Amino acid sequence: MRNPFHARPAPPGAVRDEPPDPGAPPHRDTDRAGHSLRAPSRLHAFNRYEIKYLVDSAAARALRDEFARRMDLDSHGGDTGYGVWSVYYDTPRLRFYWEKIEGLRFRRKLRIRHYGDRFAVTDDTTVYVEIKQRVNRVTQKRRIALPYRLARDLCDRRVPVAHDESQRAFVEEVLELVCGLDLRPVAMTGYQREAFVGRAADTGLRVTVDHRVRGRDRDFHLGADAQNRLIVPAKLSVVEIKANERVPSWLTDLAARSNMSVVRISKYCQSVEAFGQAPRSVFHVVADDPAADLSPTTVTSEA
Repeated sequence: MRNPFHARPAPPGAVRDEPPDPGAPPHRDTDRAGHSLRAPSRLHAFNRYEIKYLVDSAAARALRDEFARRMDLDSHGGDTGYGVWSVYYDTPRLRFYWEKIEGLRFRRKLRIRHYGDRFAVTDDTTVYVEIKQRVNRVTQKRRIALPYRLARDLCDRRVPVAHDESQRAFVEEVLELVCGLDLRPVAMTGYQREAFVGRAADTGLRVTVDHRVRGRDRDFHLGADAQNRLIVPAKLSVVEIKANERVPSWLTDLAARSNMSVVRISKYCQSVEAFGQAPRSVFHVVADDPAADLSPTTVTSEA
């Protein structure tokens, strides 16, 4: 049967990721194409607020002790945490990257994510195809679990995959994105994560601490025996607070006592810039940047 999504053309009158007008920022599209693709879906797994902090490793150890005292360890990670590996998709002109850098009120990104040992990834390994989007200050994420071979069929080969009826809208949305915007793998990130979940009155709260944030710009198979490079200085960890409605007072007080302040950083953007796919933005954290030597203060970011 003919695949209705394979090599699907852009909407009538659309220009697919064409170069911008002279003098315009390099991410600007000159048409209205993609507006329908960028509209928020009615189906969301959750809405939440996210704040990230880039923290000196010594300060991170003290923070972990406080998190462990007031929160529970994520049952999936145990005492040592777990690996998180993601392949990010973007247009040839890095539309999603530039939307993030400019801080558009609505922005979106597509990725395939694996939790655990990347060297254990096979075609049958369960991975997640995720759409993560920002609407004003709220982060929304939806995903489906698929065997890795089917995730690549969907995102790389643009082939519809088997799904139940509840997943139909999401699968069609992914196909609309990869076909309509001509998405392809652009960057990979990986790190070791320790995760904590709220208890009692803090149900819905989640805090993660990510170490050794690495990336690469090629060999995008999750299980590839490929070299990764640090894209955030090894002496820094990314601490992220995720809350459905509010951040509890004890956590805001902890941030204040630790001199934690908010700036923007993105692991995806760090990877893009670290490998020279885009100029380093004002948000880039450079390994030899004196401003990155934060002890015990922090630099934070939006999702």
